[in-house]
Amino acid sequence: MSGLIEGLPDAVAIRCLARVPFYLHPTLELVAHSWRAAVHSTELFKARQEVGSSEDLLCVCAYDPENLWQLYDPLRDLWITLPVLPSKIRHLSHFGAVSTAGKLFVIGGGSGGVDPLTGDQDGCFATDEVWSYDPVVRQWSPRASMCVPRSMFACCVLNGRIVVAGGFTSCRKSISQAEMYDPEKDVWIPMPDLHRTHNSACSGVVIGGKVHVLHKDMSTVQVLDNAGQGWNVEEFEWLQGPMAVVQGALYVMSHGLIKQDKEVRKVVGSASEFRRRFGFAMIGLGDELYVIGGLIGPDRMSDIQPLSDVDVLTLGSERPTWRRSAPMTRCRGTILGCTLLRI
Repeated sequence: MSGLIEGLPDAVAIRCLARVPFYLHPTLELVAHSWRAAVHSTELFKARQEVGSSEDLLCVCAYDPENLWQLYDPLRDLWITLPVLPSKIRHLSHFGAVSTAGKLFVIGGGSGGVDPLTGDQDGCFATDEVWSYDPVVRQWSPRASMCVPRSMFACCVLNGRIVVAGGFTSCRKSISQAEMYDPEKDVWIPMPDLHRTHNSACSGVVIGGKVHVLHKDMSTVQVLDNAGQGWNVEEFEWLQGPMAVVQGALYVMSHGLIKQDKEVRKVVGSASEFRRRFGFAMIGLGDELYVIGGLIGPDRMSDIQPLSDVDVLTLGSERPTWRRSAPMTRCRGTILGCTLLRI
């Protein structure tokens, strides 16, 4: 990376390049071979953190097209398309999607394709495979496999490590096993089992620095203790519906309303326009709540339609209002994975 900018030491030049937005990095590569090396270097991304130029991007994968991810840049209201995930599993779905250590991770899951004759999930209901996408080199790479194949499971990041728990393994068998992934060592570490397993998909959220595992239609929640050595079963009347954590608070879409799920369950906004929309993702970014993609219908006038729409509710304002952001440019329909990536 010698001689990046004439008259400047490379250390200073790197800090200059670090201020260029991520979406322009492909353009930087065209300037010179030395700039291309700099763009793909860990030094540049360390410098981005040092100068305060790190960006929060949304990562989204939908059913259509197959195994394709896009990144959303909220500051510039634009979408960036990633290389296709090189999994051999067709229409990978029911996986865990999280980010840590500056990388996007796609974990487990199975085929979303169904054999029309047998109804089987294309021969693979659950897998132990793990993929990571590195925005520095802009490539997917296989990582260490999980201890147990699983799909429809809880998946969260806690203190930089990935926690997975519950879900279903091969032959649609519900499981209570949990494990933790260390991205620096690329190893999975077994954890204590959940106290309870249910014949339903589960999800996970981190609230107050603790992992919460929820099962649909269950009033109990299993919480990982502070030491990470076991699970506590707690009674809590969780609201049913899509949920997202925004600045440490849990928001739920329920009965056409957005509610902050505390004891008072404060109503913060209307969501009546989403009553006919399903299969979408809901995620927090900054002080805003994003509703992405999904399907709409059917009604008397139309069949089910895949959507690429993105609707945003600004929660920080006195009167939260919805606005429409740029739609996904490639992905549409049911959202299979959605997470936040800081780069």
